[in-house]
Amino acid sequence: MTRQLLTNGRIFDGDKLHEQAALIIDGEAIAGIVPAADAPADADVVIDLGGRLLAPGLVDIQVNGGGGVLFNDDPSLGALQTIAAAHRPFGTTVLLPTLITDSVEVMQRGIDAVAMAIEQGVPGIVGIHLEGPHLSSTYHGVHDVARMRPLDEDALKLLCSLKTGRTLVTLAPETVPAGSIESLRDAGVVVFGGHSAASYEETRAALDAGLGGFTHLFNAMTPLKSRAPGMVGAALEDERSYFGIIADGYHVHPATLRLAVRVKTTGKAVLVTDAMPSVGSNEKSFKLYGETIHAAGGRCLTADGTLAGSDIGLIEAVRNMRRFGGVDRFEALRMASRYPAESIGLGDSYGKLQPGYRANLIELDDDLKLVGSWIAGERVEYS
Repeated sequence: MTRQLLTNGRIFDGDKLHEQAALIIDGEAIAGIVPAADAPADADVVIDLGGRLLAPGLVDIQVNGGGGVLFNDDPSLGALQTIAAAHRPFGTTVLLPTLITDSVEVMQRGIDAVAMAIEQGVPGIVGIHLEGPHLSSTYHGVHDVARMRPLDEDALKLLCSLKTGRTLVTLAPETVPAGSIESLRDAGVVVFGGHSAASYEETRAALDAGLGGFTHLFNAMTPLKSRAPGMVGAALEDERSYFGIIADGYHVHPATLRLAVRVKTTGKAVLVTDAMPSVGSNEKSFKLYGETIHAAGGRCLTADGTLAGSDIGLIEAVRNMRRFGGVDRFEALRMASRYPAESIGLGDSYGKLQPGYRANLIELDDDLKLVGSWIAGERVEYS
């Protein structure tokens, strides 16, 4: 087991900042943070951080693609390796590859690929996000309505079929039979609401049934109105649930973003990218359901101007939260590491630099640009 000693840096452990301290990694896990004067002399590798910031590795629970690959088009082990590698230079050390609404065959292939990736230890893959197909045709966004279908017993079994890692399912609560959310929750599946026409009352009932959060808040759901709070109102009011939000400056206006984060219970606002194949790729157009999507300025658009995911990495979302999101750098980092890990039940392994946690961390300069990252103790440097 290799022991690494990281010195001469500032260490943000997910809770607080440590100055004049050193971080110790034993193999794949964090061993501890000690005062610099007490740093052990038996390290196999010593890394001088040059005053830079260490922080927990980022966790993205909504990644459709990267490196020129869309998971829906290529639900394979090779695709997952490419996508994870494409997001690593943007600070993402843990992710949920995301399948949007598609056929049973594509979903099964995607689930099987994720199971294989976890078994083989593909860096960063910890589960799957199934965004659909049990959604509202009214708020379908870029999802293909023709591929949406009811949640029956066979569909329920498919959603629960990944036996390793975490499964996050986005569904429209008003479209599924009574008891479905409880059944998914009892099977260990995390359930978020999204692409939904649910009323405030329907959403509150879903929350009481075990709905754990909301997918890309404000986008593709009933809005907050004065006499009809909708899904957005229920999401902001509820103290138990999380919401994911896309901080690209397009999906949500900066003022709306600031208000949402200010209103929501601390620790429950999660940054996501909703990233598409253009992230980590020089090719800025791709096909989705046979339609050409163009990426420019951080967003992806159909020919008619419909948003179709983002073209940003997660560290860019962190910088945006600092720039226009109304939070400091440490809360922005929590929103992209600790809080998303907790939202999918992995808060005891990821999102903090504390003894026993996985050695997933990032090295940042003063402008929050990535210098290096570790996944399970393995380091990669970036120019």
